[in-house]
Amino acid sequence: MVFGAGGAIGGAMVAELAARSVPEIHGLARAQADILNEEDVALAAARLGADGPLDTVIVATGLLHAPGIAPEKALRDLRQDVLAQVFAVNCIGPALVIKHFLPLLPRDRPARLAVLSARVGSVSDNRLGGWYAYRAAKAALNMVVRSAAIEMARRAPKAVVIALHPGTVESRLSAPFHGGVPATQIVSPALAAKNLADVLEKATPEQSGRVLAFDGQEIAP
Repeated sequence: MVFGAGGAIGGAMVAELAARSVPEIHGLARAQADILNEEDVALAAARLGADGPLDTVIVATGLLHAPGIAPEKALRDLRQDVLAQVFAVNCIGPALVIKHFLPLLPRDRPARLAVLSARVGSVSDNRLGGWYAYRAAKAALNMVVRSAAIEMARRAPKAVVIALHPGTVESRLSAPFHGGVPATQIVSPALAAKNLADVLEKATPEQSGRVLAFDGQEIAP
């Protein structure tokens, strides 16, 4: 199950899973299921859950900029409406997916749920400041993942619940911010999906609740 299949990384994840011969893949774009609408999420869970457990759930959604929305450079740039929208897309929406889809993972065999996070959500790694809404929303998402992993371990000890940092990817989300990033560190959606699928495939229950980068390294809270 891939949420955000209409985006660059989400679409690439669907293609990567297909290339790995995953027998049945469900990809949902926002037009099919809006993660900001809990009724949509609940209906999707009920529909897909009726066919049995889901082995993998991936939430590949996010918002960094949009018309009227840009990462803040200073406190004076903070706006209540932008804070609410960025938190809704980057934390509340994925949390609703976790709420309704985590119970669909099997109890008796390995299963995985992953959400896309970002290195800038690390409090200890923040040395540049700025980007208040996006940083705070991703930090909050990481905490949701941590708590969900603890709860899930009680009912499905073989499950893995993690957040993934894809790196800098060629996409609409990151395009305006490529200027300060070396070209060698910008990857295609296809390569990002391959890296993330590798990390997700290798992740162990002992790593559940953590934030892992595209190279498998843990990102400090």
